[in-house]
Amino acid sequence: MIAKAEIVFSMAVFGTISIFVRNIPLPSAELALYRAVIAAATLLVWQLLTRTMVRFQDIKKELPLLLLSGAAMGVNWILFFQAYKYTSVALATLSYYFAPVLVTVASPLLFQERLTGRQMFCFVMSTLGLVLVIGVSGGAGAGDTAGVLFGLGAAVFYATVVLCNKGIRNVTGINRTYLQFLASIAVLLPYVLLTGGFHLAQLPAKGLISLLVVGVGYTGIAYTLYFSSLRYLKGQEAAILSYIDPLVAVLVSVTVLAESVTWLQAAGGAMILGFTILNELKPKGAA
Repeated sequence: MIAKAEIVFSMAVFGTISIFVRNIPLPSAELALYRAVIAAATLLVWQLLTRTMVRFQDIKKELPLLLLSGAAMGVNWILFFQAYKYTSVALATLSYYFAPVLVTVASPLLFQERLTGRQMFCFVMSTLGLVLVIGVSGGAGAGDTAGVLFGLGAAVFYATVVLCNKGIRNVTGINRTYLQFLASIAVLLPYVLLTGGFHLAQLPAKGLISLLVVGVGYTGIAYTLYFSSLRYLKGQEAAILSYIDPLVAVLVSVTVLAESVTWLQAAGGAMILGFTILNELKPKGAA
């Protein structure tokens, strides 16, 4: 019960991150860098308090995957925050949640997993949903299309994080996340230095407070709760509960931020989420 409460709370929190991100007038890469730095510092404190510091001998065999997944996480954040700048939170989040579909399609190629007819059907229907969200039918403007494409790019890199994590077996969830944050910092820091530098000194008080909330609350604490819950939940159960995030994000977009979504885009979003969830459900009689 505690594990379920942790994942439900963390997913609901993730779904409201846009409220604070909208108050942070920083370039996407710089925001992603600060998020990683603050979150890494938060997890470092947690590790020191719980005496769960990672040892090099425990991770050296899986270090390449940890570094790759951390780098992908950093790029994923840049693209996701960039999507917020071009389109509504609802459309950015719905396109971002195409990531599980990408994982399903890539897994047979990378891990020799069998792709069933049901999974292929869900992939096709989710892709049709993405077409509606992007607005090929004429329902979206240029800004929406650019934002959805940034969200889809973020989905590609998030899928990369998930696929890398499938190969990481000897590092616990929290330690793994901490190391991935460090790898993200290693990638984001030189990128920010080369593409405009730092603007933290110009950030207003409201923006600075929002940045701390995003770094500590939405990343450090929420990620800790999320990965802590995964130890006690079945994979399918955790996957289904994770869809609380996009549902909350859509509600926040429409009700709190007063952003508009067309009926075609809403239908496309429902197809992406619905068929992705269907893909997560095991058929009756499956082990």
